[in-house]
Amino acid sequence: MDRWTENEAKDWWQSKSWVCGFNYLPSSAVNFIEMWHGQTFDMPTIERELRWASDIGFNAIRVNLPFLGWQHDRDGLLDRFDRLMGAASRHGISTVPCLFDDCGFSGEEPVWGPQPDPLPGIHNSRAVASPGRSAVLDKDLRPSLEAYVHDIIAAFRADPRVLFWDLYNEPGNRMDFDKTEYSQFNAELAHHALALMQASFAVAREIGPDAPLTVAAWTTPLPDSDAHPYQTEIDRSALLHSDIITFHAYWNRKRVAQFVDYLEVLDRPVICTEWMARQIDSRISDQLALFHERNVGCFQWGLVKGRTQTWLPWPDDLVLAHGGQIDRSIWFHDLLKEDGRPYDPKEIQMIRSLTGTAQQDRSRGLG
Repeated sequence: MDRWTENEAKDWWQSKSWVCGFNYLPSSAVNFIEMWHGQTFDMPTIERELRWASDIGFNAIRVNLPFLGWQHDRDGLLDRFDRLMGAASRHGISTVPCLFDDCGFSGEEPVWGPQPDPLPGIHNSRAVASPGRSAVLDKDLRPSLEAYVHDIIAAFRADPRVLFWDLYNEPGNRMDFDKTEYSQFNAELAHHALALMQASFAVAREIGPDAPLTVAAWTTPLPDSDAHPYQTEIDRSALLHSDIITFHAYWNRKRVAQFVDYLEVLDRPVICTEWMARQIDSRISDQLALFHERNVGCFQWGLVKGRTQTWLPWPDDLVLAHGGQIDRSIWFHDLLKEDGRPYDPKEIQMIRSLTGTAQQDRSRGLG
């Protein structure tokens, strides 16, 4: 199977409603290992929160799968993933599985089993990468990583609940709270992550899933930089291999519009798979309308305030580098409080108006 043509990608996009979704972990999970482990997989919370999401108007979720889960409990992981997609589908929500992830805020290597409680006051303090940085660097592990990709995609190759396959979240990202710990082998990590990403595309092409393949371009330069976006070797390769164009953008509306301008010349559907961080002016109040007007799909980060603590901000220096403000009274990510009440009711109204939920309710006499 070759990369989809531009026309094939456009036909797929035209068959879909405007995609408005979010990156999802249940509020009871501190990270994706806790989400998917058999002892802590929390289906009642998932059902409740996906119902809230559907009521708001969301129609898609993006969710990471852990390689360690497949390695230690393959059948259990596939069963739980099937159950998650079933719950989402019952609420009119499609699923985007993400198979690898280099963004481990905690700086710790992943361990399959019970996870520690969050560190007080720290954003995403227990986030771990998958398969983990040491595993990405381990050439001997590559056959197992490729087998994981093959097995997951083959199991759900023709499943209509899969919106698209996101093969690798932010390959080469060494972000963590200790900025020096991984700096000595950043280039080496990027080299191996690039190879793993390209191998994942090759494995997925052999299977030929019904849904398109993608990896998001994510390395946007700071505003005072002369660099153009998407000039790293990883981003260029991701854009060249992807059936549909995806990107990450935690920036203000004006800057995100520039990224969309840049990516639209590739003549394929464009979807932002990570955005929305209030303290750096990435806000629903103005940016969601931009995505809607330009027919760009979008997945904000977070739904319900929970153990990831992503309502708390990034480290101060990262917030300031993005032109943001240090104000811990403002939620960074997430939309809903633990009981389902909105952090900001106007945000919910905006989502409902743009996804058509408000109009659907009026037509049924519900509001």
